[in-house]
Amino acid sequence: MINENSTHYRNIDDGADQRASSRDAETSQQRSRSGENDDDYFTDNKEESDTKSDPLAMHVDEDGKVNLMDVYEFKQSHGYLSILFSITQTLILIAMVVQCGLAPMSVNPMVGPYPDVLSYWGSTNSALIIEDGEKWRLVSPVLLHAGLFHLIGNVGVQMDSGVFFEKEWGSLIWVVIYISGAIGASMISIITKPESISVGSSGAVMALFGAKMSEVFCRCCESKNNIHGIVGHLVRKQQCIGVVGGVTLVMLMSFIPYVDWGAHLGGLIAGMAVGMVIFSCYIKSLVYRLIWFLIGAILTAVGFAETAKYLFNDVEPVDELRDVCEYYKQFFDGYECSCRKEDLNYNWGGNNDQ
Repeated sequence: MINENSTHYRNIDDGADQRASSRDAETSQQRSRSGENDDDYFTDNKEESDTKSDPLAMHVDEDGKVNLMDVYEFKQSHGYLSILFSITQTLILIAMVVQCGLAPMSVNPMVGPYPDVLSYWGSTNSALIIEDGEKWRLVSPVLLHAGLFHLIGNVGVQMDSGVFFEKEWGSLIWVVIYISGAIGASMISIITKPESISVGSSGAVMALFGAKMSEVFCRCCESKNNIHGIVGHLVRKQQCIGVVGGVTLVMLMSFIPYVDWGAHLGGLIAGMAVGMVIFSCYIKSLVYRLIWFLIGAILTAVGFAETAKYLFNDVEPVDELRDVCEYYKQFFDGYECSCRKEDLNYNWGGNNDQ
């Protein structure tokens, strides 16, 4: 993806140079007939002619190239929340490992804790969410990761694309899309795999990509009559390639333990719907702005409402997940329940005996 440290240059359009030369020749003929001096005219008007032939001309370096990031407009200078979430996610993984240790590679090949630890810290859990009303677990998995490899993949994308998008959109829009995607990802994850637990910020990251797709769609017909319009189209065109690559990378992570494709799909769809609501406001035509805003609002409201209704009314929770440690013992020989919830409460809160 594009970021402020990338070198994304655009060569000045050869066609624009040819059109300018053609206009110069015509002007020369006209001024010759009137007896005026061509050299004086073209010397005095060279800068104006170059600027009119291509609005990026004033930003050309000695190599005839333009750094798009010198011209592109950002709402803010840093991706504050992207950085904050990434730091928090890293610290939480460290805390889990320090508190409960690493699981064997046969149990967790991501180099991380046991799955029961992930559940105690807030992973999705169909029994606890549907039957016990722990709805906060629809958001908390965004702060957790299955292990080191999982964390590196997600934080890497957040610190690249996530930071860039936050600088473009502003922190408020970014966090609305991010959290909406996290909730959508958790709901679809439980619907598709109620027998498993799931963690990770990849569903929220997919929501950012989905929202970027909606933004590109909503802004594809923006004017190119000024430099910011031209650069905006060029940057979003390059972003489309990055989004496809990012979505592909995240989807490949669907096959690692304690992460599932349902969360990624749910995040992507949620991001596209919420993004349509937000970025339809950028459409210049009032009619089309209203049409696409209503489409996005309906998709968002109906999508979340119907998904939640199906989740809490039709999904059969797995009661064995109430004791995650005992549940996973049946799948792994030698599984150790060395960090139960009561142990965590004791170790973090001290001796609670009266």
